[in-house]
Parts: sequence; structure tokens; C-alpha cells
Amino acid sequence: MIDPDLRRRWNDLAEEVRRHRDLYYNDQPEIPDADFDALFRELQQLEEDHPELAVPDSPTMEVGAPAVVSSTFDNVEHLERMMSLDNAFDEDELREWLTRTPSDTYLTELKIDGLSIALVYRDGRLERAATRGDGRIGEDVTANAKVIDDIPHELTGDDIPALLEVRGEVFIAVEDFDEVNELRQAEGGKPFANPRNAAAGSLRQKNPEDVRKRRLRMIAHGIGAREGFTPASQHEAYTALAGWGLPVSPYTEQVHSADEVVEKVRHWAEHRHDAAHEMDGLVVKVDSYAEQRALGATSRAPRWAIAYKYPPEEVATQLIDIQVGVGRTGRVTPFAIMEPVFVAGSTVSMATLHNQTEVKRKGVLIGDTVVIRKAGEIIPEVLGPVVEKRDGSEREFIFPTLCPSCGTRLAPQKEGDADWRCPNTRSCPAQLSSRLTYLAGRGAFDIEALGEKGAQDLIRTGILSDESGLFDLTEADLAASKVYTTKAGKVNASGRKLLDNLATARETDLWRVIVALSIRHVGPTAARALAGRYRSLPALIDAPVDDIADTDGVGTIIAESFRNWFEVDWHRALVERWAAAGVTMEESGEDLAEQTLEGLTIVVTGSLEGFTRDGAKEAILSRGGKASGSVSKKTSYVVVGENAGSKETKARELELPILDEAGFVRLLETGSPE
Repeated sequence: MIDPDLRRRWNDLAEEVRRHRDLYYNDQPEIPDADFDALFRELQQLEEDHPELAVPDSPTMEVGAPAVVSSTFDNVEHLERMMSLDNAFDEDELREWLTRTPSDTYLTELKIDGLSIALVYRDGRLERAATRGDGRIGEDVTANAKVIDDIPHELTGDDIPALLEVRGEVFIAVEDFDEVNELRQAEGGKPFANPRNAAAGSLRQKNPEDVRKRRLRMIAHGIGAREGFTPASQHEAYTALAGWGLPVSPYTEQVHSADEVVEKVRHWAEHRHDAAHEMDGLVVKVDSYAEQRALGATSRAPRWAIAYKYPPEEVATQLIDIQVGVGRTGRVTPFAIMEPVFVAGSTVSMATLHNQTEVKRKGVLIGDTVVIRKAGEIIPEVLGPVVEKRDGSEREFIFPTLCPSCGTRLAPQKEGDADWRCPNTRSCPAQLSSRLTYLAGRGAFDIEALGEKGAQDLIRTGILSDESGLFDLTEADLAASKVYTTKAGKVNASGRKLLDNLATARETDLWRVIVALSIRHVGPTAARALAGRYRSLPALIDAPVDDIADTDGVGTIIAESFRNWFEVDWHRALVERWAAAGVTMEESGEDLAEQTLEGLTIVVTGSLEGFTRDGAKEAILSRGGKASGSVSKKTSYVVVGENAGSKETKARELELPILDEAGFVRLLETGSPE
């Protein structure tokens, strides 16, 4: 007899899994992937603990979801069943699988977050393209597949098989996603939440010309039925596919031990945003086809492959409150206070909402269950509410009319501006503490002993009324501090370090001084260009706006912002006081490094022995070069260190000059790597 409570729990879980699986595969997901994975694993565990519940039609035995009955697409049967993958969620689970599945050679492949597709080629010609569906029956999307540039209509090269069923993933590249969304909104549609949803929805468009606009791409990751093609390994198959003109992943690698597999998992955990597409895991496959056949498969997944899933980057949690923060330029930004939730490797309880217009556009209410995303950012953002979970207790967020820090009435910078600001720029405590923290950062004065806590202390105690007095601080001034003194009221080690840091910072580079002024739009790149051209802050202040705008990398917006900043009396007074305190106001001739890299764009990837990441960038910029974070045809040189990853791969694909660290040093010194 089966316990009725257990049966009810199984029924509820199975129904939830089926519902969310169908919604996901039909481009209408209500919950993040991580929440679905948790439901699915709970169902699996329940069946493992109580095998009597594991009936043949359980969702744990099925692949994907049934194809949609549609008047647009016909349902077609795959030549060979398309299967799913089992998952591992930590290294222990992965090592257990590796122990059960020993092999001399594994393949590691990025798990593309897109939509699965099967392409059938007969005598080299594309006959049919179909979605995965339930693994046996999918939707015929041949007409739409033919407008995807990556999918060849006819294979080229030698020894083309009589029949070839290619499995792959359709996706939208990260670099194309924003433009696709802009086009969608311009046409009156709602923006896609993520590239995966965009790809799934795009492949099911009725009109192939609409599909063409979505910039879909495809990467092949396996083969099904074939005649006249008998590769010995998956790697050999990929090599053949590439030779016939099919796209294969540049990130796939052969490894030869369990430890190497784990190393690749760790590497891509740190570099998951280096890929051209979104990915949520690393797929590990036994390379040999003979070994794959010997291992076989379960009802839904092969035993010779597993997907290692990284911590989720999209999760759902409860939105407790919406508050606002005031930044260094006076911008007032709403942010969400949430039930703490684990996402992308860390627990978070706050997320940005950008501005009041975004709050309304996303339709977020206080009390909602919301989906948040953390994709390489320190602070995650709220994507939107899970409307189905509302119970009527939710309430609308009311944007404040007064600054929460100083009480000044808020206003937009200009008519129609979505960003509202506190106009009390000189003495608003929130703005002042943010500016102090900013000017102390590594990109400006690099004052290590002045962090957020210290900045707030200096303001709260009245030691500083604004940043103009920073370089006049003495031990006597710090006696009123809570952070920089001992309990006995003596200046502590942090206080002495602050004074030492300030003495060093006075003699910094001119461009760092310009950055430290917190002029809107004037970041390190523009500051370097201006300092390099004018060599003196007084000369720059006196320069006409048009002349400043003509500086390479500056332009009219930055030039006008610079000029407007100096039209404020207390801003000029601040610069005069810093100058009187001995802060650098002009560059000496010997400070300028020889401009060996002028006109060159350099990408540094991987770890270098003699340079930190910031140090390498500084070395390039100080010599007149451009330090870029992405590889393109316009890149002059790619400097490769340890664990370089996908940027090296792309550089080799584009046949760009690649340098080791010694070549980089020669390039810095002479302008040539030779």
C-alpha cells in the first residue's frame, strides 16, 4: 500500500513539473530554471526513496514536452530519439558520475542556453529541421531554419554521408540580444526577458522573414541517425561536421582524467560570461562512441553524458520593500529589499530597479514574488514579478518627493528625464559620502584607508563638510573620528595610514585628479585623453568647449558636462583648495610615458606573472593604446597568459597576432613585439 500523503505529494509535484516544463518549452516560463530544477530533483528523490511511486509516465521518465498542436507547424517524428541530460549540481555529484563512468578521454562542452533542433541532411542537402518536442515528435520548422545563416542548405567538402541527422542548439548571441529587444519594442512588442526565451519565440515565428530579423545562430552538439558515416568518437564527428560547413563550438575540449574535467568546470565557473552565448553549465561526455554504446541510456538520458549546472543566475524570491538610494551625482535609484536568496554563487538581499519608470514598466509591486538576475554583476537586478503568485496583499511603490538623506525636494535633471536627482550636490550626506568613496577608489586617488565606512564617519562627525578639505586633514582633525581613533581618542593605525595615503595621493597623475572630481560622464578614458592633451588642469578649464570636444574619445556631451561643472562656484573653490594643498594640477614632461602604442588596440586575457589586470591596462593606456575587453577584427594584438580561455580561441579564429608576456613587454617598450 502507498501512503496517501506520499501519493498526494507525488501527484502535486508531478503536475507542477509537467506544467512548468510545458510552459518552458513553449516559451512561457513562470519560474526560473533553478526553481524548476529543484522541483524536478525533489520528484526524483521522492521516487528514489519510494520506488513504488515511479510509474512509467512519470515526468522523470520523459524528455522535453509534447510538441504544440499548431496550425503553423506540422508535427514530425525524429529519425532517432532526442534525449535529455542528467544533471550534477556540485563537484561531489560530478565525481560520483566520473567514478561510475571511467574513460581515457572525455569532452567538455558549454551547455548553451537556447532551443534544441534536429537537422536532417540527405545526400548533403537540408531536408528538414525540427524542434526537440518530447524527444520523439517535434515541430517542423524547416522554413525558419533556412533563414538562419549558420545552418547550411547544402553541405560541402568530401565524403558527405547519404544521411546525417545533426543535433544542435539555436540561440541569440549576447551581443545581439539588446538590439533584438530594441527592434521588438519598436514594433510594439514586449521585450524578451532573456536570450533563451527570445530564441525559442523567434524560431516559432509564422513568417521566416520575421525570424531573419532575430539574428538566430546555431551550434551543432551531436549526431543522430547516419548512413555512410562511422566516426570513432564524438570529437572525430565534430571535426567532420566542421569540414562540411556546420558550426561547432570553439569551446569544446578533450580532457583525459576526472581531475581535468573538474578543472574545466572550475575554469568556466569563472569565465561563464566570456562565451558568445549564454550558458548555464558544462556538459561532460565520454568521447568514444564504442564506450557510449556500452554505457547505454535510461528512459530519458544517456549514461555517457552529464550536465554540470552552475549556481543559478535567475531565481525567484519575495520582494519585501522598495527603498531609494542617492548616488554621488545625486541620482535617486530605487532598489529592492528581498528575502535573502542564493544566486550566481552568493546570497543576495538587494537588487536594483534602476529608476521609477522601470518600476512601473516592469509592473513590480511590494510584496510580489519577483525574478532576479545576476549575470556577472555585483548587484543583481529585478527582471519582473511572478503575477500568478499574487494574493491581493501587494501594494504599489510610491516614489519619494524629498531626498531621503537631506530632505531636499527631488527633481529631474531635465524635462522628461527618467532619472530624478537631489539638487543639494554640495552637502547632501549621501552624495558626499559616495563621492568620497569614489575618489578614494583605485581608478582615482587610490586612498586605501578611505572606504565607505570611513567616508561616512568623516561626514557624520563634521570633520569634512565637503571633499575640498580632504587633503588638509591632520591628526588633530581625526581626533573627533569614531573610525580613525582608539577608544582613548588617539589616532589609530587606520588614521595614520589615511594621512600617509593622502600624502602619496597628492602627487598622483593628473588624469586621476580629473576622475576624482566626479564630473558626470567623465570617466578614466576621457580623463586620460584630456590630461594627455592639455597636460594642465588650468589649461583644460580655460579651453573652449568645441576644442575639448575635439579631443579623441571625448565628444560634445563630455565637453559640455566638463564646462558646466566648472561653472559652479564651489566646484572651482574645491579645485583651488586641492591645488593649495599640493595636489597635482599639471603633468611634468618626464611623467609622460613614450607613446609606443598609439593607434593600437590591445586585449589581455589570462593571468600574467608581471602584471595585475589593472596594471596591464594601465601600461597600455599610459602608452597611448586602447585596452579592450573583447576580441574583434579591429584588435591589433591579443596578449595571452595562463588560463586564457575563449578570447584566445577567438583570436586564433580571426588569425590575430598573439603575444606571450615577453612579447607584451617588448611591445610596451618599443611599439613592436619583435
